[in-house]
Amino acid sequence: MSEKSVLIFAIDDSDHSFYALEWTLDHYFGSPSTSQFKLVIVHAKSNAYATCSVGMSGPGRIDVLTLIETDIKRAVEKVIEKAKELCKSKGVTNVSYEVYEGDARNIIVDAVEKQHATLLVMGSHGYGAFKRAVLGSVSDYCSHHANCSVMIVKNNKPKK
Repeated sequence: MSEKSVLIFAIDDSDHSFYALEWTLDHYFGSPSTSQFKLVIVHAKSNAYATCSVGMSGPGRIDVLTLIETDIKRAVEKVIEKAKELCKSKGVTNVSYEVYEGDARNIIVDAVEKQHATLLVMGSHGYGAFKRAVLGSVSDYCSHHANCSVMIVKNNKPKK
């Protein structure tokens, strides 16, 4: 049997991301035993505590940084656990989970290279043009820099 192609799913803590993961599981892993892909879920852990530490000084600095780092770690664990539960509920158990620290755009593009992925899937936050211009778009960056096909799953369901 030939080795399966790698599908990387880039996940974050948004509802858009989990909608896209569910869509991906339904469409590419509906029958896990016959799926042509190996699933690798990648999460980019924020290094915000490093950024905010630049302007901090004094005796309480270490305590604050420890709290921030602990909160970020808990948030990452929550995202990965929720992804594992969703995969399990869909009968998809052969999944790799990878967490890296840094800018999501670079993390995802590097993961595509490292895994030799043939497909990158991610959710769309649905930002308008202004917000996208100000914040930058991870999906836009990845679609231009990843060396594989990129699928951006949009949630077109009406908001409640």
